[in-house]
Amino acid sequence: MNYIQTEIDGVWLIEPKVFYDARGYFMEAFKEEEFRKHVGEVHFIQDNESKSSFGVLRGLHYQQGDYSQAKLVRVLKGSVLDVAVDLRQSSPTFGKYISAELSEENKRQLFIPRGFAHGFLVLSEEAIFTYKVDNAYAPQSEASIRFNDETIGIEWPITEEQLLLSGKDEHAVSFKDAVYFE
Repeated sequence: MNYIQTEIDGVWLIEPKVFYDARGYFMEAFKEEEFRKHVGEVHFIQDNESKSSFGVLRGLHYQQGDYSQAKLVRVLKGSVLDVAVDLRQSSPTFGKYISAELSEENKRQLFIPRGFAHGFLVLSEEAIFTYKVDNAYAPQSEASIRFNDETIGIEWPITEEQLLLSGKDEHAVSFKDAVYFE
């Protein structure tokens, strides 16, 4: 696998080696020893999966305090624009975001450490999105930041009229009202 450190410290774009032949393809999606060598020690405890249609925007979500989660995300079917926003106050990239297209074609993965808000927008007719997490989900610690917050300034590639949001995401707080990490 090719591990690419992004412009935000701790966020990695991972490109697997894919072997194609007449039968299809084979790839290693995760190899703990190699991951630890490049990214560091992360103990994933759960895999999650979602299926969404075009225009669904999930995020920007995070869990606060002791329930913060690191995530390793990828797309099994379709294509998404994946976004991570740095909420670490001590970071030189505090409030900045990184985005990457993840798709079934490019098979890229994005590692997002603890201390980030995360979201994705479905660009294809349908997408199956999967991710590993290193901490349990705790609904009482969940928080959301508005996807269109002007301070962050994420450039989403479709119009707001095309978006499908959950009630939680429609009523998310602004970046300035969010809870940050040390």
